[in-house]
Amino acid sequence: MTLPQSQHMSLKEYFALDLDSDIRYEYADGQIVAMAGANREHNRITSNVHIDLGNQLRDKPFEIYQSAMRVQTKLNASYRYPDLVVVCAEPQFADTKPVSLTNPTLIIEVLSDSTAARDYQEKSLEYRNIQSVQEYVLISQDTPRIQRYLRQDLFNWLYTDLIGLENKIELKSIDCILKFSEVFRLIDFEDGSNTISG
Repeated sequence: MTLPQSQHMSLKEYFALDLDSDIRYEYADGQIVAMAGANREHNRITSNVHIDLGNQLRDKPFEIYQSAMRVQTKLNASYRYPDLVVVCAEPQFADTKPVSLTNPTLIIEVLSDSTAARDYQEKSLEYRNIQSVQEYVLISQDTPRIQRYLRQDLFNWLYTDLIGLENKIELKSIDCILKFSEVFRLIDFEDGSNTISG
């Protein structure tokens, strides 16, 4: 599905549109973009990660949201819908309808052809400018690859890039481990050699 061209509108108009629509819209610097429907691989990966982290966080005072939790960023006065969000502190929300989370700890995006450039560039800067964000994770859907930005201090981030189903990555901000074999479970990569069966 091809995303329509961005359209300019006021924040008030955006809130009204997003509230009354069956389609989710993101907003950045006066531009709106309709969110495309995710393909099977994208949905499987997102679900795999949600289940895995949900199990690891079950007895911890964290909250995990999948896809439908809107996040407010200060940079570009943006409102985004990450694929997964984890909050470690008491969730805080902007007074919008629907509400918009303002204090995410971990944000995860599953890359797709239509959104990869935006996830790498615009969203990466916006998310890393949220004071509460400690980690930003990008997961590929066409190869077993995970990239992670881990906050070191106010200005510096540690970048990690791992490829291969034998890998795992520690999500330090929430004290969890993501095993690639779980993240990419039931994903049939192009050459078929890296399929993780159920």
